[in-house]
Amino acid sequence: MTTAATPTKAINKNQGQFAIAKEQFRKNATAKFGGVVLILLYLMALFGGFLAPDGLSNYSTTNLTPFHPPTPIHFTSNGGLSRPYVNNYTQQLNMNTFVNEYKATKEKCPIYFGVRGETYKILGFIPSNLHLFGTGNPVCKVYLFGGDALGRDLLSRTLYASQVSLTIGVLAVLIATVIGMAMGAISAYFGGVVDNLIQRLIEVIASIPYLFLVILLRSIFPSDLNPILVLYVILGILAFISWGGLARVVRGQLLSVREQDYVSAATALGSSNGRIMFRHMLPSMTSYLIISLSLAIPGYILLESGLSFLGIGAVEPYASWGSLLSQAQEGGFASITQRPWVLIPGYFIVATVMCFQLLGDGLRDALDPRKRQ
Repeated sequence: MTTAATPTKAINKNQGQFAIAKEQFRKNATAKFGGVVLILLYLMALFGGFLAPDGLSNYSTTNLTPFHPPTPIHFTSNGGLSRPYVNNYTQQLNMNTFVNEYKATKEKCPIYFGVRGETYKILGFIPSNLHLFGTGNPVCKVYLFGGDALGRDLLSRTLYASQVSLTIGVLAVLIATVIGMAMGAISAYFGGVVDNLIQRLIEVIASIPYLFLVILLRSIFPSDLNPILVLYVILGILAFISWGGLARVVRGQLLSVREQDYVSAATALGSSNGRIMFRHMLPSMTSYLIISLSLAIPGYILLESGLSFLGIGAVEPYASWGSLLSQAQEGGFASITQRPWVLIPGYFIVATVMCFQLLGDGLRDALDPRKRQ
């Protein structure tokens, strides 16, 4: 009795490194999960103004609603389906605790899609006032994440804050990576006096304490300067002085690459120093640089969040996840027991950092021949 041969998948032995890495990455479910979540987070930041039901700093001065609780969305009314709505809330003083408590009233505020509201800018320069959803009633709003100390919608502020927290890490890492790659390549290729000078410069920069430098830099800038501009300049300076570690790794790797035959052939053919370094030597570091970028970005996100938490980062009227989280610290233990929704920006920080770590680990495993499945 003969049995049919089991068909096997043809293996392409001529696959390139990145084609193989792509196949390996597809097998890593956790890395794909991290990548998908990061894509959603960046899309959320890109269209934050459209997704936000309210403005960044919009609140009522006549009807202040500090720490408004999250408003549940109802889909039924009088025993049947209805347009989604939220109930309006009133404040009542609790005579036992002397704390204002929110009570839902019978007033229904319908939720509409495609409403007009606060003006924002798409991609930083296209003005629009169209929002995904809202009530259109400034007295009765949708508080999916609750409100902050001034009654501002925390969901809207979290979406706007993501534009600062998510972009600033990418820009800072790109600056540090470009400088680190260039300095490492120059140090490895020329050697001698140039190598010694660059290595001594890295040692001097590494001795500078980051926190004191940030405080000093912040005190130098005028108080009336745009706080977001100051934050970007400070993190740009930090990125400018944090390239040393990457430069040393690039130098160590390229010292061996410099002796390879294809580098010697390029030199013999009369290629310029710049072409040899950036066209022939640095591409051998591509795998490492991809992994380094994915793992370095969350570090700068945490750095920005920490600076904003301390009050030397994004300040009013702007916001970042770190500055929003500082309200939880100001509220003390009550932020956990009475208004836990103020901790929501912290969950976004944790989720972003975790997803970057998952993505970075997946890229490392996919690009490492020893860990391929």
